[in-house]
Amino acid sequence: MATPVASASSNGGLQPPHPAQVAKLLSGDHFANGNSGSNGVSTPRLRKDTIGYKSSPFPLKATQQGEVVKILSETGFMPPELVSGEVDWFYNHLGIDNAYFLAENPDAIADHILALYSAKLLAYTKHDPNQLVIDLEKITPEGEAGKEGAVWIHTSQPGVTVKTGPGASVEKQIDNLYLDNSTPEKAYRLETYRSSGAISSTISQQLRCYFVARCSFPTSAPVKSANGNVDIRSVSDASFIEKASDATLDIYQEIMDEVSRRDGPVIEMFEIEDSRERRVVIGYKMGGTKRFFSALSDLYHFYGLYSARKYVEQFSNGITIISMYLNPVPNSRAPPIEHSIHQIVRETSLLYCLPNNPFFAVAEDDENAGHAVQEATYAYAGWIFAQHFCNRLGSAYLALKNVLDESNPSHAEVVNKIKTRFREETFTRENIREVIQAHPELVRMLYINFAMVHYPAPDEASQLTPTLSFQRLKTEVPVTTEELHAIIRKKAQNLHAFQILEALLVFNKHVLKCNFYQPTKVALSFRLDPSFLPDIEYPKKPFGMFFVIGPDFRGFHVRFRDVARGGIRVIRSRGKENYNSNVRTLFDENYALAATQNLKNKDIPEGGAKGTILPEVDANYRQCFEKYVDAIIDLLIPGRTPGIKGPIVDVSGRQDPEILFFGPDENTADLMDWAAEHARARGASWWKSFTTGKSAEKLGGIPHDVYGMTSLSVRQYILGILKAHGLNEKDVTKFQTGGPDGDLGSNEILLSKDKTVAIIDGSGVLYDPAGLDRPELIRLAKARKPINFFDKAKLGPEGYQVLVDEQDVKLPSGEVIPDGTEFRNNFHFRVKADLFVPCGGRPEAVNISNVAQLLDSEGKPNFKYVVEGANLFFTQTSRFWLEKKGVVLFKDSSTNKGGVTSSSLEVLAGLGQNDEEYINNMIFKDGKPSHFYQSYVKDIQSKICENAAAEYHCITKEWHRNNGTKSRTTISDELSSTLNNLQHELEISDLYENIQSRKNVLRRAMPKTLVDTIGLETLMERLPEQYQRAVWSAWVSSNYIYACSMQASNVDFFHFFSKLSQ
Repeated sequence: MATPVASASSNGGLQPPHPAQVAKLLSGDHFANGNSGSNGVSTPRLRKDTIGYKSSPFPLKATQQGEVVKILSETGFMPPELVSGEVDWFYNHLGIDNAYFLAENPDAIADHILALYSAKLLAYTKHDPNQLVIDLEKITPEGEAGKEGAVWIHTSQPGVTVKTGPGASVEKQIDNLYLDNSTPEKAYRLETYRSSGAISSTISQQLRCYFVARCSFPTSAPVKSANGNVDIRSVSDASFIEKASDATLDIYQEIMDEVSRRDGPVIEMFEIEDSRERRVVIGYKMGGTKRFFSALSDLYHFYGLYSARKYVEQFSNGITIISMYLNPVPNSRAPPIEHSIHQIVRETSLLYCLPNNPFFAVAEDDENAGHAVQEATYAYAGWIFAQHFCNRLGSAYLALKNVLDESNPSHAEVVNKIKTRFREETFTRENIREVIQAHPELVRMLYINFAMVHYPAPDEASQLTPTLSFQRLKTEVPVTTEELHAIIRKKAQNLHAFQILEALLVFNKHVLKCNFYQPTKVALSFRLDPSFLPDIEYPKKPFGMFFVIGPDFRGFHVRFRDVARGGIRVIRSRGKENYNSNVRTLFDENYALAATQNLKNKDIPEGGAKGTILPEVDANYRQCFEKYVDAIIDLLIPGRTPGIKGPIVDVSGRQDPEILFFGPDENTADLMDWAAEHARARGASWWKSFTTGKSAEKLGGIPHDVYGMTSLSVRQYILGILKAHGLNEKDVTKFQTGGPDGDLGSNEILLSKDKTVAIIDGSGVLYDPAGLDRPELIRLAKARKPINFFDKAKLGPEGYQVLVDEQDVKLPSGEVIPDGTEFRNNFHFRVKADLFVPCGGRPEAVNISNVAQLLDSEGKPNFKYVVEGANLFFTQTSRFWLEKKGVVLFKDSSTNKGGVTSSSLEVLAGLGQNDEEYINNMIFKDGKPSHFYQSYVKDIQSKICENAAAEYHCITKEWHRNNGTKSRTTISDELSSTLNNLQHELEISDLYENIQSRKNVLRRAMPKTLVDTIGLETLMERLPEQYQRAVWSAWVSSNYIYACSMQASNVDFFHFFSKLSQ
């Protein structure tokens, strides 16, 4: 493995080869933890007799040794005159810890000594001591005789990570089989030692021994001390308590206390008196990272160190602590341990985030080929960024797109297929990685370019000599971005490589702030300026982007305005192929969802936003969500704790704090409470408004399903249609996707009085042309049960139920359905009804390739009216197609905005009240809501109905004005754009400075219950300036357009606004 080489000056010290700016920039010594000495605090020293673990007592060791001598003498495989000497060497001169002799029986030890003797003979016959190979393994599974665990013994050269042969995979096996899978219910501890003596007097090699054992925890509940912390002795394994010194227990107790208070690793370093040995102790939440133990070996080997012994301890309160005793490899060219140890402490937090980083695996025979962890982590981030943002379409796609007519459905389909193909084949993850690995010097220069901007300035207390970071880069001099671009163009192997490396430079130029250099973190997060997004693919530029990278996930957050809100979606993959497909579409899906949300949020303060998280196939998606949230919070609140959360560099120049609002989405509905509580624990003043969809009783959330928030807005469109077309609802036939077990489906049943003829949900299909029994549907909706619980006795003679797990079902017509799932998936193409209300289903279920199936044999549409409850059930082109066929269709961004209105006012309740008021007014007492809460919910419901009805009439009025020549879909989109544009213009205008009109607007825009209880003046003092502007501009723009139409003139606005000051 490549090792950084120390450069010596004339006086024997370290001489920086770079300009002072780079030396200061890349030293990073002030980022180690507080006790490590790198922020001016002296490093703790431990006495040798207290440094860690007591020697395992084994009074019967001599007796066991005698038994082993007897066994070997009887086997006859070893000359009798050599047996005693070999056994004595193994027991008393090799330096193996007593833990080994306690763990093994005499027969196994005899086998190991015989294997060692045989290996020495083989090496002798080859006249090469280096050919001596020991590779012993014993795994005892659960249930077999003896205690569950494992033992490995192999020859080992200090400070070297081997790729093949003995020991090459042992630590990775230990990670995979034991440490990564440890839980408080079933955990494993590890002890590993390097023999202090050589294998023989003529062969200098040493042995490495690993002992894994199942933990035995106390059965009683954990004991807490007076300060509320868990007593380490009450959650420890019995073997650990027996062996740990008092000093170790004290150290581990402090680390355990700190781990319980925060996320990310706690890292401490200690000097051992009268020795160059250093002890590094790392604590973290169990399961917080994977493959970490084996990655740590690569880290200290990289800096020319080896471990004398290492321990991994597990605790039943869900905490893991690793302890490593590190020493310099003799006669190494590496920098002294006194300097390199601080770099190891700093880089451990990066390794914790990305322990399985392919760019940190370096060749042993090329000391210039490898990257330090900081560089390797940067390379990994650039690799992920390039996968998503290398320009994979280019001029050929643009030329084709300009030739084709995207309003033509067949042309649009061709364009979409070509776009997908280009993205799949132009730049793959594999060839992007190969390019990055093939250009280590350029990647190193790109890292310097990144670090020059984002490395925080050193504090005054940091006085240590700049060490390893700059030594790895000693031949590089910082260059400008323009110069670096020219160097990349010159040195890249080909155009393909240039485009990939150029993407890393684009990444550097557009990072506004990041947590890369935070001392503790659980994932990497970057706040990006979205201006690099190509117009051809992303015609509307977002306001802001966050890019998050974890060890087993990646994610984005996109918002279209400063004040914005949207759900966080976890995209779970069914398998590797599905995961690869999701990687290709991840950002596009995020962008499209945020853009759709922005259209929907047209008359509320928050613009559209959306977050997406893509875990790897076998990842714990909840942990991925938690790391995603914590990493973004790193960039939202200032770090003020040296060694834990320090200041970050923000090149945006922004003065006011950035605030995000998260909501529930796929796979995150039950995680909103955790995110709010976590923001509170991190000290965020805005924790009450950070998430919507919180539980009502515990955190004062306002659940959409309980109060029918989304359905109320959908309902206004249905009522508008009924009135406009003179229909009696009881006579209207209706079909809905999304059953009585869901939010929209259940509330649509409870609010309606129509003749529902068919329902599809996850369990199957329910159909009755005479109308499904309404009391039975209401029963299911109130119980939130799917249609498989429908009483089939209440179906008419032509009615039927087909469930997804059924086969060969015979319908009343005599038709046989071979597969229930396939029938369910396509049933929406065979139903006829007056009204179709999608309340569930996958996005793009109806698209341009299948929309023609919604016509009957005479070419007439199956539905007269469509009100979209579910998001994106129809593609845009299929909407146009249906409207041309005469279908009255209202799209999702207009119809189902009740949920976002409710969430917006949930945010306001959090921002407008202090903690005491919020707890009293919003959080349930004895399981019951307060009078304030109930009144506030009613205000929200009224606001939803008011906004939905106003938008329905605005769209309908504009449709009639155009005599039906412009589709309602187009009008809806134009209305959203008009409102968003006007809202933006008002938000930055000086009209906001009119105090009286501002007060009048805010009083009308905010729910009466909140204004009456808290007071308008108090609310204006508390609400952030940018949020108040958003509330004011949203109300003015929407009420003006709804009242005066989309064609209103400047004179109309003058009269409208003049009234607001009165």
